[in-house]
Amino acid sequence: MRRLAATAGAAATAMLLWHSGVASAQSVPAAGAKSATERQEIRAQLLPRRYTTIAAEIGAKVNRLPVPEGSAFRAGQLLVSFDCTLQRAQLRKADADLDGAAQTLKSNQRLAELNSVGKLELDLSSSAVNKARAEVGAHHAVLGKCAVSAPFAGRVAEQKIREQQYVQPGQALLDIIDDSVLELEFLVPSRWLSWLKVGGKFEVQIDETGKRYPAKFIRIGARVDPVSQSVKVAAAIDGKFPELIAGMSGRVQVAPL
Repeated sequence: MRRLAATAGAAATAMLLWHSGVASAQSVPAAGAKSATERQEIRAQLLPRRYTTIAAEIGAKVNRLPVPEGSAFRAGQLLVSFDCTLQRAQLRKADADLDGAAQTLKSNQRLAELNSVGKLELDLSSSAVNKARAEVGAHHAVLGKCAVSAPFAGRVAEQKIREQQYVQPGQALLDIIDDSVLELEFLVPSRWLSWLKVGGKFEVQIDETGKRYPAKFIRIGARVDPVSQSVKVAAAIDGKFPELIAGMSGRVQVAPL
């Protein structure tokens, strides 16, 4: 009986120690544990510094697209020209109306000096001149939309229309990008904010080329995501590498301090 009691006591002690060990392993995190963001591979995509979609401001037929898709252009260079024959004819008509209104006003002013015309008629002729002048200005503004110039230097990413195609106001014409500087946007652990600074350097390995490229941080997000404990940052490729184009992606290689 004493042996059985001793054996049972030893077993109970061993069971207690085993349960205590399991509870300890579950409650104490492993040394050097990392957040979910740190455990995952940080991926980023190359983005152009600026990009936009050029849209038509008038309804007209596309006359020329002098810059082919994928080609580079300078700031101010012609990208799209429209056939504005009708708009030019409307401008000539508005000019003629303005000239006629001006002649009428001039005649009424001479008659007014002779007290041969009423003040109301003189005022109406003056208003007609102002109205005709406004019409001329409006037609000049429309003609100014007949040629679309590049707002910045870059490349044509996509042509959405073709020559001789009629477009409506607001219709997309071209997607253009400024790839003079390629940027990266990605998430990093918020704990990195203690040492991460604008201008800090790192490397990114691009999948399409299989090479590493130098980069530096240029912006740090203003808000931390409390769920993932991460913050968005932006970086730029440090240097000129002709083989890199927008849309490529790769793995960010940052050594946490």
